[in-house]
Amino acid sequence: MRDYPHVFEYPYSVVDDVPFPMKGHWGETFFKNDHPIVLELGCGRGEYTVGLGRLFPGKNFIGVDIKGARMWTGATESLRAGMENVAFLRTQIEIIDRFFAPDEVSEIWLTFSDPQMKKATKRLTSTYFMERYRRFLVDGGLVHLKTDSNFLFTYTKYMIEHNHLPVEVMTEDLYHSDLADEIFGIRTYYEQQWLDRGLNIKYIRFRLPHEGTLTEPDVEIELDDYRSYNRSKRSGLQTSK
Repeated sequence: MRDYPHVFEYPYSVVDDVPFPMKGHWGETFFKNDHPIVLELGCGRGEYTVGLGRLFPGKNFIGVDIKGARMWTGATESLRAGMENVAFLRTQIEIIDRFFAPDEVSEIWLTFSDPQMKKATKRLTSTYFMERYRRFLVDGGLVHLKTDSNFLFTYTKYMIEHNHLPVEVMTEDLYHSDLADEIFGIRTYYEQQWLDRGLNIKYIRFRLPHEGTLTEPDVEIELDDYRSYNRSKRSGLQTSK
């Protein structure tokens, strides 16, 4: 995958404090257009990155994850298909703001992120990450969360309500709502696991304005009683903040 022209690998050990030369220049330097840029953070195998790239040729999509072995699937599929509006960035999401300039990104997708029930600052919908997203997302840019986790969904609802962020869509049962369309027809490997187990898929789409101070909600949330692949939850606790 190191030889793929549309894959950029910059983990902590490589990036350090060295500036990323394409920051602020993804459109002109790599994509060769001025179309909106959309990120899938924690893209795993990249099914959504590739699927959205096919559905929306007028947008550019970048899948971000640190696990190259998973990313290889989507990177290879998009390369073989000759998709010019898809790229992949292998790095830690904690340093995602090093790779994009202010207003360079229009939307963020979070698809089946780890709920990180022990520590709020590790959740990709926490204010810790929202502050990072603000550094490169356009004012009022869209954030999509698609999840099987009741914990992450509930936490995100509280975070949104507490900070008065504008919500466009929210549902606790996506596939039994009137929202299911071709976008949501893209089903990731992990999503299929949850569906096969009879779990509801939840979805929130909200906007992230630049103005205002973001603070964490102080609430106790019931933990999910499962983890991936039928393993039990890690903690003996029943709730977490």
